[in-house]
Amino acid sequence: MNKTFKKGLVTVIGVGVVVFAGAFLYASLHTETRNIGPGAEAQPSPQLIEQGRYIATASDCIACHTAPGGKQFAGGLKMATPIGSLYSSNITPDKATGIGNYSLNDFDRAVRHGITPAGGTLYPAMPYPSYAKITDGDLRALYAYFMHGVQPVASENRTSDIRWPLSIRWPLSIWRKTFAPPVETIAVGKYQSEALARGAYLVQALGHCGACHTPRSSTMQELAQDETSPHYLSGGPVIDGWLAVNLRGNEGTGLGRWSEKDIVDTLQKARNDHATVLGTPMADVVAHSTQHMTDSDLSAMAAYLKSLKPGPDDKGTFTASDKTALALKAGIEDGRGAQLYVDNCAACHRTDAKSNAIVFPALPGNPTVLSEDPTSLIRLVLDGSKLPHTKKAPSDLGMPGFAWRLSDDETAQLVTFVRNNWGNQAPAASASQVAKIRKLLDEEKIDHADKKDAVH
Repeated sequence: MNKTFKKGLVTVIGVGVVVFAGAFLYASLHTETRNIGPGAEAQPSPQLIEQGRYIATASDCIACHTAPGGKQFAGGLKMATPIGSLYSSNITPDKATGIGNYSLNDFDRAVRHGITPAGGTLYPAMPYPSYAKITDGDLRALYAYFMHGVQPVASENRTSDIRWPLSIRWPLSIWRKTFAPPVETIAVGKYQSEALARGAYLVQALGHCGACHTPRSSTMQELAQDETSPHYLSGGPVIDGWLAVNLRGNEGTGLGRWSEKDIVDTLQKARNDHATVLGTPMADVVAHSTQHMTDSDLSAMAAYLKSLKPGPDDKGTFTASDKTALALKAGIEDGRGAQLYVDNCAACHRTDAKSNAIVFPALPGNPTVLSEDPTSLIRLVLDGSKLPHTKKAPSDLGMPGFAWRLSDDETAQLVTFVRNNWGNQAPAASASQVAKIRKLLDEEKIDHADKKDAVH
């Protein structure tokens, strides 16, 4: 083989590699999407704007796009991720810092495809894999509301705290093309009734419940997008120190022992006869979103959730037993965990742990108590929490935190006692797990203090 031929061959191979790489990058970065219809109306009807307002409420847009103490939809909310913190964007119709210059098609590409007007890819903290199922009609109404029903706010978007090289954005387009589902509305005919189909749409698409309550793979995509997989809504990752619970029909950790009314009560009032919503993420959902939805839509969501079969086997189970209640009532405190419970918890939750259904949640058979991961219960013991006040339950009752008086080991013993008495059976909590949550709470307090100082 002569030198000239070798040189030519190397050149051809090099050009081929460059062309292949260029084609691969173009295919990864560029996504063609259809135009969903003619341009938006210059002045949409009040009815269309109101429809969009309801869609925005059901989609809980305010929860992520409003910072504490900030203007509605002006962004700036800090969202912790495994690779660093993100800050939500300004989605008011301000033309300089918001989405005021978005066309209807720009809006569609961002909401349902996760693509910016410049062609970049949004972080999947924006639940576009779920919003891909939103109908064209609801998307147009949502656009009308944000352009004509929301006040513009001049508020610059904040860049993420993610460090280079993880902050490079173009690989996200490869993730999007690999894992994000196509834009496709839910097939109504696959469900046995219109109510179930409506519930599926509200849970899967607008409510994007799977974004929190479905487990994720190592590449961070949700393991399922609908009920065809037992992983769907079977319990998600820890978010802001709270574990997203199982919403399937499991008797122990899920909603198997809940009625449809229990689910509706929870979505309306953040509580039912045997459980409450404690913790910022779901409390915000109830406060900003579900309590404002119609009774028929909440009933449809409840019917759909109750139609889900149990997911993966529970690590936590419940079989009613009065053994612990009788022992505590008789003054028998068998172990340090029992002593800690009597000293710190029994005044409100009683020695039978059934509490008062109207005021405090029962602990026996409580899905949060029985969850394989005790994170939520540990956080609750350390930091306390309170219920959101709602239209149908205006009292914001709460629980104090005990971090100031309980060591990591004592907290672990108390949590383990609660998870393994009155018929509960769940894995023990460890002092190292408590220490991790305590550190997170300390960091949150520092971050909160820094924000307060910045305001003043």
